[in-house]
Amino acid sequence: MLVAEDRVDAGPVAAVTDDEVTVNGALRSLDGVPVHTNALDWLRSCGLTGSKEGCAEGECGACAMLILTPRADEGADVAGAAWTAVNSCLVPAQALRGQEIVTAEGLGTPEALHPVQEVMAAGGGSQCGYCTPGFVCSMAGEYYRRDRTPVGDERTPAGSERTLAGREGNGFDLHALSGNLCRCTGYRPIRDAAYELGMPDGDDPLAARLRHPAPDPSPTDVTVDGARFVRPETLDEALTLLASEPDARLVAGATDWGVDVNLRSVRAPLVVAIDRLPELRAFRADDAEIELGAALTLTEVAAALGDRVPLLSELLPQFASPLIRNRATLGGNLGTGSPIGDALPALLALGASVVLASRDAERDVPLEEYFTGYRQTVRRDDEIIRALRFPAPRGELAAFHKIAKRRFDDISSVAVAFVLDLRGGVVADARIGLGGVAATPLRARATEQALIGRDWSLATVREVAPVLGAEGTPMSDHRASAAYRAAMLENALRKLFARHPKPTARAVAR
Repeated sequence: MLVAEDRVDAGPVAAVTDDEVTVNGALRSLDGVPVHTNALDWLRSCGLTGSKEGCAEGECGACAMLILTPRADEGADVAGAAWTAVNSCLVPAQALRGQEIVTAEGLGTPEALHPVQEVMAAGGGSQCGYCTPGFVCSMAGEYYRRDRTPVGDERTPAGSERTLAGREGNGFDLHALSGNLCRCTGYRPIRDAAYELGMPDGDDPLAARLRHPAPDPSPTDVTVDGARFVRPETLDEALTLLASEPDARLVAGATDWGVDVNLRSVRAPLVVAIDRLPELRAFRADDAEIELGAALTLTEVAAALGDRVPLLSELLPQFASPLIRNRATLGGNLGTGSPIGDALPALLALGASVVLASRDAERDVPLEEYFTGYRQTVRRDDEIIRALRFPAPRGELAAFHKIAKRRFDDISSVAVAFVLDLRGGVVADARIGLGGVAATPLRARATEQALIGRDWSLATVREVAPVLGAEGTPMSDHRASAAYRAAMLENALRKLFARHPKPTARAVAR
């Protein structure tokens, strides 16, 4: 298990220059690093070879590192920071300027192992060791989670459902490791190690660092080998640049762009990082409407919303993995326009609209009018997705069904989002969003019309389920056949009724 000779010191590192990043407490320069080099390759070129490339697309977690980010507390603007685990293979190295990261080598020393390293070693949580540094970083991110609270000394019997899927007595959320894959240990020793962790000591330097704000990324404009990377300070600056450079590649979390760079050798002459633009990170919620900044990460969205939007509360834990959610954004899902982006069916069902900003004006486009074809949208080259808006839920029956080959950390074969307004046992309104069954995400219009005005009953569901199965134009590919996708659409409505045969308590109260 790789460790460093020096541990990270408490407190922010001073005098960081525009081309530097703090790595394991020491400053390293990014001067001359190519624009399309990811953080993993750069770290390994610096001799920090603990992180590994397993898949180069954010599915295995072997490359995980910790990055210091602002706290994502629910609905609060509080001081302090969080150690956030991310896939280093997807982060552009140049995007790290001015920031602080910790790799597996920076957690402890050979003489004084970090608590996470200790429990992994003692419990036999590593065999070949290839994935271990990534597991250690993800585990450390959960170890330092601010609201992790022990619930007692009791231990759940091994093999129980709660042990396999939830939190142990030490408050460790096992899903924090759902983005890390291991082919050797069978996961049980790793799980047991996670449940043996205590709480950080008072003199733990990484815990002490969280009492100070995370640094802001440095404004950047660098050209290396003919390619340019820009991190503008304001939305106006970004829009001005986009107006003069319409072919610029906008990047937020880079969870999609990073895959194109790594696996398809896609290159762009100009990359513009917009993930930290303040204008794209606003959150507003009132009794009528909710607005989410397009550059808020999915982790931040979940923290800000809490339980305000039940549909998104169902969706977000199923979206890829924590390593991806800690970087991915709703704006990125909309920007790529992929028909299998999990957030899009839910946003369609919520009646969302997209706020598009240009130098001249903003416009508000209903999401169902936003997609024009496969990965094509109405967004102009001079526009940036600033935010999403949708009506505040008022007690509707909401559910998100995802059909995938793996329970977690997988792309959907089919995704279905339901929002039904039930009044007196009758379907007064219905919005159903679908993904994976057409060239674009779409509303299930025929099914919605077939449900409205009908009793919410088994007879209605049996009659309407084939209508839902006929929606879209599903195709056969390596994930699922067209017939399977159609069958899953039918079953989604039956499953919804099986789980919610009566109106919800909130709907009745309304």
